[in-house]
Amino acid sequence: MKNQKKTKECHFCTNNLEPDYKDAKNLYNFVNYYMKIIGKKRTGVCSWHQRKLTVAIKRARKMALLGFTHK
Repeated sequence: MKNQKKTKECHFCTNNLEPDYKDAKNLYNFVNYYMKIIGKKRTGVCSWHQRKLTVAIKRARKMALLGFTHK
């Protein structure tokens, strides 16, 4: 019982959302201080949404809604 890991649930599946590049506030939860995309093992996002999330973050960077670096 001590070593059982709690499985994380996908943020997008539970809230019935899709990653959108225009929603920069939501995307900030999935990048670290250095603006690198956090992996799905750490965030608990499913594979389907992780791929869509990556594309959305990259589009937001190109549209200057998110920065490429922290400064």
